[in-house]
Amino acid sequence: MNFPFVAIVGQEELKTALMLNVVDPGIGGLLIAGEKGTAKSTAVRALADLLPEQTVVHECRFYCDPEGELCSLCRERIEQSELETSRKKMKVVELPLGITEDRLIGTLDIEHALKHGEKRFEPGLLADANRNFLYVDEVNLLEDHIIDLLLDSAAMGINTVEREGISFTHPARFILVGSMNPEEGELRPQLLDRFGLSVGVTGLHDKTQRMAVLQRKAAFDENPAAFCARWENEQNALRQRIVNARDGLPHIEVTDPVLEKIVAITAAMHLDGHRPDIVMMKAARALTALRGQKSIGNQEIHDAAIFALPHRQKRLPFEERGGREKLLKVLEDCLG
Repeated sequence: MNFPFVAIVGQEELKTALMLNVVDPGIGGLLIAGEKGTAKSTAVRALADLLPEQTVVHECRFYCDPEGELCSLCRERIEQSELETSRKKMKVVELPLGITEDRLIGTLDIEHALKHGEKRFEPGLLADANRNFLYVDEVNLLEDHIIDLLLDSAAMGINTVEREGISFTHPARFILVGSMNPEEGELRPQLLDRFGLSVGVTGLHDKTQRMAVLQRKAAFDENPAAFCARWENEQNALRQRIVNARDGLPHIEVTDPVLEKIVAITAAMHLDGHRPDIVMMKAARALTALRGQKSIGNQEIHDAAIFALPHRQKRLPFEERGGREKLLKVLEDCLG
């Protein structure tokens, strides 16, 4: 049983950034950087209880979208008959640090081959993660060859496995969420840029909030079911708010004046490539939907920049990544 998302004390930026990726999975995931014991993992795991249902191909192990990319099995099935669909709740899939390549991308099912004398593909963790959240705790400690596989899948949106005469393809469009303690090492730039949003979390220093953390943790440990029941109404309200935001997202127009402000900000920051602009646009739109508004305002553009740009800022040697001073100055100049 997970700790209720709404019962987490403080960490509003972290909670908002997670919800934005539920509202619009195309934002590209989230990097959570902060010291130990700041509810990073707790928040990600708690998010699972708020995730909505989505339409999938019935009985497909890869959660294929019937109107999107299909796995090899679904492509064979659709040639014979129309695909049946069902509804399945999104989930959070955790990737352990010591994972092997075969366990991640899939391999030959040896047991099936020995029993039946035929080759069959055994799905890996990327199959479970398709159209779901893929969470990596201490992502900065992942081995390089696993990072390369994640980068390939994230870039292509598909996972192709060729093993012992088997060739199998399935979609692998996951929402990557990573948490890390910067004191334990940094991320490779290629992986860092793949995270759509980033947040920095610190411990709470307000005495009232720290008391609330202790009280809620003690109550949850004593009786998890009773504690979760106490927060059920607020959980349901937030769950419905997310569903409403997802439904309302297509109706929010991104106007030229909004795009001009976004481009002005990213140009002033001298950022590489166009991914920062795209992520900012999507985040501002998702924030507008989550806040129940009909049009994107300056506040949404400002807040989207705070989420989307700090980990992409250029820096000098020995300079800390993600400093906000320059960004806040640019936002003031561009937005007033």
